[in-house]
Amino acid sequence: MSGDSDCTRTSPSAGSPSDNELLPDRPKYVCSLSPDLVTKAREELQEKPEWRLRDVQALRDMVCKDYPSLGTCLDDAFLLRFLRARKFDYDRALQLLVNYHTCRRTWPEVFNNLKPSAIKPVLESGFVTVLPHRDPEGRHVVCIRPDRWTPSNYPITENIRAIYLTLEKLIQSEETQVNGIVILADYKGVSLSKASHFGPFVAKKVIGILQDGFPIRIKAVNIINEPRIFKGIFAIIKPFLKEKIANRFFLHGCDLNSLHQNIPPGILPEEYGGTAGKLDISAWNELLLASEEDFLHDFSQLVLPCDSSPHDMLVSGDADEKQCDDSLRGMKPQLYYCY
Repeated sequence: MSGDSDCTRTSPSAGSPSDNELLPDRPKYVCSLSPDLVTKAREELQEKPEWRLRDVQALRDMVCKDYPSLGTCLDDAFLLRFLRARKFDYDRALQLLVNYHTCRRTWPEVFNNLKPSAIKPVLESGFVTVLPHRDPEGRHVVCIRPDRWTPSNYPITENIRAIYLTLEKLIQSEETQVNGIVILADYKGVSLSKASHFGPFVAKKVIGILQDGFPIRIKAVNIINEPRIFKGIFAIIKPFLKEKIANRFFLHGCDLNSLHQNIPPGILPEEYGGTAGKLDISAWNELLLASEEDFLHDFSQLVLPCDSSPHDMLVSGDADEKQCDDSLRGMKPQLYYCY
């Protein structure tokens, strides 16, 4: 992602053949989708190749008109992520883009100095990785293992940073933009003390990003080896989930056969009854760490203007924090009950 965040350079014409000529320093978009994925994008996302650049220009014009100080990248490829994530609904794509920036600007503990080298301890722990093979639907499987986290080593926000960078890397692929991703979360060994770190405030922030603040399609969340304590964790999460997302949660317990109905054994590691060998985190870690310069360049395009105060943002500030603090008071008794 590289591009011009200055709206004054935007072409006034929508989807005309001369757009790229008028904007010589903006990379020309070249579609990398296979014919099958072009068809899938048309059927599922209402993406019409013949209108694609017109739609991108329409979103670009809306950004420049309604949020001229947003400080966002305006490249075709970058804006396409948001259009695809909202099925080419201009208004919803615009709100998603605004939310994306709001989330980044309102949680400095997560987004300051965000780069792969800064979260290397999390990567080395194996807390989050991506399985080497896609599922039959062409979706990457993101594997999260909370038991690999030792709270005394670093705060929970470091884990969130690692997940966020993983998603940022995945969404660079147009194939992932169309197919979405699957999450596999292994809650083996999650204790009450560890679960208490994931309170309502953190839960609301994370879910806000995943549902309304990041251009990725989460098609399924598979929970494996969840202890009884997970009932308390899910009780904290569920009020913030939209029904569509909540229905994509699958709790398998220790039943690997149940897991295999959602994720085939052929792409799973031996730890989850699969035939793809031992879980190897090194390949993904190397790929992410090798992307350091790309991330630094990409994130440098997302500039926070000094006088920026976009309206209609996802996060409402102090009121939400107070609400989450009130919820937090009742959280631990609930967790103890489930435990």
